[in-house]
Amino acid sequence: MRCTMRVNFTKMHGLGNDFIVLDARAETLPEMTPPIAAALANRTTGIGCDQLIMLETAQAGSEADFCMRIFNSDGGEVESCGNASRAVALLHGAPAQVQTGGGLIMLEPMDGGARVDMGEPRFGWEEIPLAYAMDTLAMPVGWGELESPAAVNVGNPHVVFFVPDADAVPLGEIGPEIEHDPIFPQRVNVNVATVESRNTIRLRVWERGAGLTRACGTGACAAAIAAMRRGLVDRMVTVALPGGKLTIEWTDTGRILMTGPATTSFTGTFEWDDYAA
Repeated sequence: MRCTMRVNFTKMHGLGNDFIVLDARAETLPEMTPPIAAALANRTTGIGCDQLIMLETAQAGSEADFCMRIFNSDGGEVESCGNASRAVALLHGAPAQVQTGGGLIMLEPMDGGARVDMGEPRFGWEEIPLAYAMDTLAMPVGWGELESPAAVNVGNPHVVFFVPDADAVPLGEIGPEIEHDPIFPQRVNVNVATVESRNTIRLRVWERGAGLTRACGTGACAAAIAAMRRGLVDRMVTVALPGGKLTIEWTDTGRILMTGPATTSFTGTFEWDDYAA
């Protein structure tokens, strides 16, 4: 059944990683589906974005203030998005606990951005997940010149390759191959990182279901945590992505704090029927 309805949206970005945010707390919306999400995300025929974000009312009895669902530009629903979390904090305008597919996170808006408690990283092979047991600090696998990545789940799965020059890696070519390798049963986000000092990492990310993006908040968290586990950097680092910089801290309590900017680009409306065909 078609739904004739005009829907409000907010277009936002975090370091150039851009989002369409729909707020189902403020108005009753039809169920989001992968085809509708992909149609809205299309940069030629839709509004255009890297991820579509749905904000929903938390279930009764939940400790969360509300829920956040995340759809990549290919329409697939994923567990977590760090840049979108900062954008949502800015939109919400107050500290909040938010339920995501990757777990409960805590948001705190700040001038021009937000701090997000992303929870604790997970390192078990079955928590990434991988297809079979192996060392996640230095996986005994490789793809061309990219070898021995670290694997970490920070709400979604990541592999991190430490390389001499992240900008020199043809990530647009090799990223899809790694993302879809059978060793990653839920696919994976692919990071190439260059450690420039004890407190600075340069990073590029191929995002699962979205491709190359200007910034990836969970990728920044994953790269920082992997570098810290290997003893390459201190417990607080600046991660420089093509779209800008994030500060990542791995606290003494084991939780990851991500701090950085977010921006509202514009607001608008669309006809649901135009994308539900």
